Amino acid sequence: MKTTYITLSLSAVLLLGIYSCKKGEVASTDLEAYATTDSVSAIASDSISSVAEMKVKDKQFIKTADVNMEVKDVYNATIAIEKSVQELGGFVTNSNLQSNVVSENTYNTSDEEAMLIKKYQTENRMQVRIPTEKLGELLTAINTNKLFLNSRSINAEDVTANIKYSELEGKRNQKTSENISKLKTNKDKVTLDDENMSEGNLQKLSSMNMTDDLKYSTIDIYIKEPQLRIAEIAVTNTTSIDNKYKYNFIYDAKDGFVYGFYLIQRIIVGLINVWPLVLIAAAILYFLRKRKISKPEHSKIQE
Repeated sequence: MKTTYITLSLSAVLLLGIYSCKKGEVASTDLEAYATTDSVSAIASDSISSVAEMKVKDKQFIKTADVNMEVKDVYNATIAIEKSVQELGGFVTNSNLQSNVVSENTYNTSDEEAMLIKKYQTENRMQVRIPTEKLGELLTAINTNKLFLNSRSINAEDVTANIKYSELEGKRNQKTSENISKLKTNKDKVTLDDENMSEGNLQKLSSMNMTDDLKYSTIDIYIKEPQLRIAEIAVTNTTSIDNKYKYNFIYDAKDGFVYGFYLIQRIIVGLINVWPLVLIAAAILYFLRKRKISKPEHSKIQE
């Protein structure tokens, strides 16, 4: 009995030892897996964005991005971004570089010369398309040009269900076309066939656009310079030129005589045009004057 008890005790100790070893092995494996996962997370965090590089099995994403940042030189940054886009297999759909003038003043430096001083700020709004798998690389390239990043947003829209729905709609449209073909040819059949074909074309266009958006990501970029620039432009002193030709006595005197001569002619022609009124006015004045003269003579006779 005592021997049996000892045997059982030894067996229990042996089983506990084996269990502890196995548990240690499992814990070590879990730790290694956790460490591996943490390393992957660290790598992802070091990249430009996990959203830009995200891939999920059996999922399709349309990816877009928006970048707003300040750069040292807008023109040079624009050239660098366009070059990066081209190298990565993308293309620029819009680039609107412009200088916004804040103030503009002209300072005379001599009787003939002056200096035009412009204070301005340069900016550019761009839109580029890039192969979706290159989105992260382009965002990294864009980031190298920044002085200050105002904002950056990256969006991955899950369109897996949309793609499936598009496929189902295509099959439905094909089935409808087959059913219409079985109908007797008449005006209604032509109308139905035309409407179904139009719907099919719209469906194909929608599928083409979605395929394009899946293949190429769209990035909207706004860059500007944080400080005002100053442009010094040599111009002509217009003030001295204006003063030089502002007044010419001989010319103005001659022009005055000519103007007066033509003014007299206009007055005479105007009087000719209204000669009946002038004649009536002259007659009225004549009778009034005659009456005024005859009135005093009548008063003298009465006295």
